[in-house]
Amino acid sequence: MTTSELRLPPKARPTRTRRRVLGAGKQLHAGPVTYVVLAVFALVSLAPLVWTAIAASRTDRRLAQTPPPLWFGGNLFSNLQAAWDQAGLGTAMVNSVFVAGTITVSTVLFATLAGFAFAKLRFRFSGLLLLLTIGTMMIPPQLAVVPLYLWMADLGWSNQLQTVILPSLVTAFGTFFMRQYLVQALPSELVEAARVDGASSLRIVWHVVFPAARPAMAVLGLLTFVFAWNDFLWPIIALNQQNPTVQVALNSLGTGYVPDQSVIMAGALLGTLPLLIAFLLFGKQIVGGIMQGAIKG
Repeated sequence: MTTSELRLPPKARPTRTRRRVLGAGKQLHAGPVTYVVLAVFALVSLAPLVWTAIAASRTDRRLAQTPPPLWFGGNLFSNLQAAWDQAGLGTAMVNSVFVAGTITVSTVLFATLAGFAFAKLRFRFSGLLLLLTIGTMMIPPQLAVVPLYLWMADLGWSNQLQTVILPSLVTAFGTFFMRQYLVQALPSELVEAARVDGASSLRIVWHVVFPAARPAMAVLGLLTFVFAWNDFLWPIIALNQQNPTVQVALNSLGTGYVPDQSVIMAGALLGTLPLLIAFLLFGKQIVGGIMQGAIKG
């Protein structure tokens, strides 16, 4: 106990609990070990991307030599141009943006509505329906390829983008993810108060559910966009080289008797750049939404 505290009357002396509260608002500072660990994780995470860029800037002959190159060469732009022309990435980029964007918007919208229904609404067989929804995640997607292709062929949608979009309009993972978030983030009293005030179901969803679910919607949107952009199995079956997505178009770079590895790496780099740009543009909003949801929770 300090001299200043001895002079204070008993009621005016700061207690241990009060000192903890006063110190709770201080900003925590990371130590050197934390920075070292974060730097190591960052280097490990960036290593594949850096190697792709290095390989894309070299020639195929140089990549076959030992030891492999560890720094950038001078053929990056020529290899990027070759990959763009050979794979027809102009049309593929537009198709992938349309497909991934449509799937992302529909999944976030429908998963939020379904998650709200399972989290806060009471209806018959809700538990059984939720169990069935979760159970669909245990079925390997490869088992659905043949019946799904026959269904799309019957609809006359072969080699069309809606063949890729329709099966992914909503996901069981997204529904379960939003349900788990809204159970904690959205108080039931808030929904009941809106109903007492005469708000319709649509108004409750727009003015109550969506604002409360915004952080989780941002995370789900990012995950869905990345998954839809990188999806390869179903698009390579449903589409052809005349109307491809990026992943289908990049598959054509690996054909031939001796595939050019540097051009393939350049194509992979081009296919990755839109994801990096999207995260650079919206990453701050996404992280901010996550932190806002964590503080509210």
